[in-house]
Amino acid sequence: MAHAETHHAPAAQTAHAQAAHAEGQQHPIGVYLWVWGALFVFSLFSYLVDYFHVQGVLRWSLILIFMMIKAGLIVAIFMHMRWERLALTYAILLPPVLVLVFVWLMTHEADYTAITRDLFFAAGT
Repeated sequence: MAHAETHHAPAAQTAHAQAAHAEGQQHPIGVYLWVWGALFVFSLFSYLVDYFHVQGVLRWSLILIFMMIKAGLIVAIFMHMRWERLALTYAILLPPVLVLVFVWLMTHEADYTAITRDLFFAAGT
């Protein structure tokens, strides 16, 4: 669809787009400032979890959520993945997601193994 729009665009716009493409992609500084501010806010939230002595599963859940949000912002904006093609995005982001899925599966398998061992060794005594 974007390709079809370039055929109907005036010649001045097309020449400007080609010149911008030749120089490299430029993003407004406001995007970077907004992300820096968001990273600061999420870091503040992460520190507040410790400051207010949040404990247990809630503590680690909040810390991991804030960490994932910050990592996502850094990858999307500072590593320019937001503006990359979908295939490249999948090639870079899909393997870590699959590793996390496998780790999740292994934790459940480890729980099953621990329960089975407890039952087996408890039955012998």
